[in-house]
Parts: sequence; structure tokens; C-alpha cells
Amino acid sequence: MGHAEVGMPLQSKSPEHPAISQNLAAAGPTPDSKPRKKICCACPDTKRLRDECIVQHGEAACEKWIQAHKQCLRAEGFKV
Repeated sequence: MGHAEVGMPLQSKSPEHPAISQNLAAAGPTPDSKPRKKICCACPDTKRLRDECIVQHGEAACEKWIQAHKQCLRAEGFKV
């Protein structure tokens, strides 16, 4: 009887929004790297110092903090 299929939810392996899944796949970890945070959440200390410096003094005066934040992000596995 074909009644077993009635009422069963459809199981789709692809998400409803393919563009989102492509972005998530591109942002995901590579096979040889450790799982990582989103770039916005990585290195909060250096990010805060960099942002405060830029707001107070302008980007040109904050190269030290900008480079420190980039170095931290690279250590977390991001390519910046």
C-alpha cells in the first residue's frame, strides 16, 4: 500500500535559500583548519581597541591597532 508516504514530511537536503548556503559554505572552515568563529566575533579585544582608536584619532593614526587586529584574525585562520 502507498499510504506510508502520506503525512511524511518532505526531507530536503538543500536549504530554501541557495545563496545563503553558498555564503555559509564559503565562510565555513576549510578541512585542514579548526572550527572557527565568525570574523565579526573573533578577536574582540583587538577589535575594540582598533575601533576606539579609529573613532578618536582617525584610521591613519591607528595602524598599530589595525595590524594587531589583522594578526589576531590570521591566527584564528582568517585570510585578511
